[in-house]
Amino acid sequence: MQTERIPIYKPYLGEEEREIVAECMKSTWISSQGRYIDDFERGVEAYTGAKHAIAVNNGTVAIHLAMLALNITSGDEVITTNFTYVASSNAILYVGASPVFVDIDPLTWNINVDLIEAKISSKTKAILYTNVYGAPADYTKLKKIADKHDIYLIEDAAESFGATYHDKKSGTLGDISTYSFFGNKTITTGEGGMVLTPHKELAEKIRKLKNQGNSDTVRYYHDILGYNYRMTNIQAAIGVAQLGKIKVILELKKTLQQNYERELETLVDFQKLLENSTSSYWMCSVLFKSAEEKIKVMNALEKENIDTRPFFTPIDELPFYDKVDDCPHSKEISAKGMNLPSFPDLKKTNQDRIIEIIRKNISKS
Repeated sequence: MQTERIPIYKPYLGEEEREIVAECMKSTWISSQGRYIDDFERGVEAYTGAKHAIAVNNGTVAIHLAMLALNITSGDEVITTNFTYVASSNAILYVGASPVFVDIDPLTWNINVDLIEAKISSKTKAILYTNVYGAPADYTKLKKIADKHDIYLIEDAAESFGATYHDKKSGTLGDISTYSFFGNKTITTGEGGMVLTPHKELAEKIRKLKNQGNSDTVRYYHDILGYNYRMTNIQAAIGVAQLGKIKVILELKKTLQQNYERELETLVDFQKLLENSTSSYWMCSVLFKSAEEKIKVMNALEKENIDTRPFFTPIDELPFYDKVDDCPHSKEISAKGMNLPSFPDLKKTNQDRIIEIIRKNISKS
């Protein structure tokens, strides 16, 4: 008899979410207006220390709004990592700009900051960086480069809600930062995202852009081209409940990571954190000695009804991007890496079973 499948992720939901969604439905404010949108935005501001947080309907449009708000357009270049989820790079294409890919650091798996300046040109408008798998990138160096060259810094914090860098929360480490609240993120609203910025004028522009370009003074008059990128009140209600659980969620995920590291540290490599930073451990991730070893372990886990997922494909290898030949670490890490089940309430007995299968199918040499 086959055991119940262990997924790569599932949201940490309970009675709190059911109750608050019922309250939202009872109020009949279920679309893009209602108290929970404001409650969720203010709650994220309070938790992160961000000055302005704007709820939107997913993490991809959050980055698109960042591009629009900063007037990035055709002919501009945006420097970004070659190892991330495709959504962030796609947002560069949405506005007609060109991504300029930079390789990753082989230990942190985040953008190699030391390679950025060589890629800056007169067309460079911004650096878009990702906190890969929940681990913050080197904001101090990124900020120094951005200031030196008078370019914008955009933080893709989709995977790092709750992570910190020098006691600052991810989501506050850019001219504009973005979150995703997809079902597999640290906290979720089903679909959903958020744009954060310390700049009032950018926040006002983002709010207008996400709301069909509505005039601030005349009802049903649209004085700029806008978008319907609004979060619903029901989604925000779920977010309010989730935000109340963030401390518990982060502790559970940290425990999962520590268990994997303790039991597998002699067999695989793990993502290294920068000094004075903490990870959200969005995805518990391991790096094998070879792609062949990864595939062997992945197949063994699949036979036991345990879900895994491969690392991101380097963006330049996707058919609608131009290939680059100077990102060897992105390609190596992608080929050898795998995400393990990482959901907060993964039972210890099931995690032990996952670890034992990995140990049995891995080379000891």
